[in-house]
Amino acid sequence: MFESLSEKLSGIFDKLTGRGALSEEDVNSAMREVRRALLEADVALEVVRSFVDKARTKAIGAAVIKSVTPGQMVVKIVHDALVETLGGESQAIDLNAPAPIAIMMVGLQGAGKTTTTAKIAKRLNERLKRKVLMASLDVKRPAAQEQLAVLGRQIGVDTLPIVAGQGPVEIAKRAETVARLQGYDVVLLDTAGRTHIDEPLMAEMAEIRDATRPHEILLVADALTGQDAVNLAKNFNERVGVTGIVLTRVDGDGRGGAALSMRAVTGKPIKLLGVGEKMDALEDFHPQRLADRILGMGDIVSLVEKAAQNIDMAQAAKMAERMRKGVFDLNDLSDQLAQIENIGGMGGIMSMLPGMAKIKDQVAAAHLDGKVIGRQRAIISSMTPRERRNPDLLKASRKKRIAAGSGVNVEQVNRLLKQHRQMADMMKSMGGGAKRGPMAQLGQMFGMGGGMPQPTPEQLEAFQKQMGGALPGAKSGGIPDAPPPGAFNPPSSFPSLPGLGAPRLPGLGGLPGFNPFGGKKK
Repeated sequence: MFESLSEKLSGIFDKLTGRGALSEEDVNSAMREVRRALLEADVALEVVRSFVDKARTKAIGAAVIKSVTPGQMVVKIVHDALVETLGGESQAIDLNAPAPIAIMMVGLQGAGKTTTTAKIAKRLNERLKRKVLMASLDVKRPAAQEQLAVLGRQIGVDTLPIVAGQGPVEIAKRAETVARLQGYDVVLLDTAGRTHIDEPLMAEMAEIRDATRPHEILLVADALTGQDAVNLAKNFNERVGVTGIVLTRVDGDGRGGAALSMRAVTGKPIKLLGVGEKMDALEDFHPQRLADRILGMGDIVSLVEKAAQNIDMAQAAKMAERMRKGVFDLNDLSDQLAQIENIGGMGGIMSMLPGMAKIKDQVAAAHLDGKVIGRQRAIISSMTPRERRNPDLLKASRKKRIAAGSGVNVEQVNRLLKQHRQMADMMKSMGGGAKRGPMAQLGQMFGMGGGMPQPTPEQLEAFQKQMGGALPGAKSGGIPDAPPPGAFNPPSSFPSLPGLGAPRLPGLGGLPGFNPFGGKKK
């Protein structure tokens, strides 16, 4: 969603970080560009003014940390201003209240209230082990109540039985009574929406609020609506009293201004982000991580969390054991491709890696989209179990059959088999023991060949020579004891800056051609 804004800001900061010192005019010029980029991203005008004023004041008066260029300091200041604008700290749905806890969902028609209600119910049920009841209060939209009932059956969450002729307030009171009598922890009230804000809608929301006294009132807003989303949040907050915001369609190609504006305009936290149509496509909102993404710094923490949630640890342990034995057939490759899909596909993974915005053209040219993984899994699924276990059986006639069965050509089948052969060779070399050469020894160091023995100083020294000489600051044992003079050594609050002036990492400054942040080594 923030691709355009991220690209513009990266271009602005690249100009700054290439300079040894910055004048006040340089900062003012950069802030004018930042202002223009934010306005083009649909950020509210008052938010842009406040943001730029804060950043300019801090940038001009900032004391530059030793070993950090003034340009990098400006990036840090803008990063901190972004985090502050987005709310500073993440806030989850508040469940600290006596059961049953009522959560009221409000918003315009088409923003995704009903789907988001089901997503939240699934999340509370599976992650927090809460017993949840969903109730649809939408008696205006045809089949709205039935839609929630269908979603409830899909995710295994109870919904309030439909009683014809009841109004929204009556349904809400009945839902709370049922939840209290049957021991539910949370009751989610999915209210009606309109195509636009009108007085009857606001009066109905206020009446439901007064009747049920919900612990949370979550506004569901479409992130693609830009400035209208900000006006929407302001109106609902003034009339109903919103406690939090859920942004939907964050995975779309909108400009992202709503996320930057709504928190600042309403003062209410954004609590959740809808990132897809699937029932598990709901993420916690973290201002720090979102600011990192906008500035091209990636989001490794979210990637690790997503991997931990979606990867089957028992299956991963089984696969690791096979790799230790040097075994890697097409079934194993298919399992790995399935795990990549569960995490979000290659596109989802790479969007969270630092510095990817700078090489997006190369990534696009490589065609690393979800369709590639889907085609590869289709090719493997078109093989017989015997062929998957023994790819050497795949001669020309079998490849033609597999290509026809999976809807691809023989060249794509050959490409997949070559990819598998390279991976299998690597697994054998890493899992084969110390006598197989340096790859096996490296694999043994990483636990691929039984245990994780500590490498000896001689092994480290030999490895350093292969990498181009001893590491700077290293003692005779080969282990660096301190960063070399002038090495990049930022404080803990300073974010990593991919591609911004290529700072050196402690202990890695002497590796020839090594630049962890991309680009040419300076």
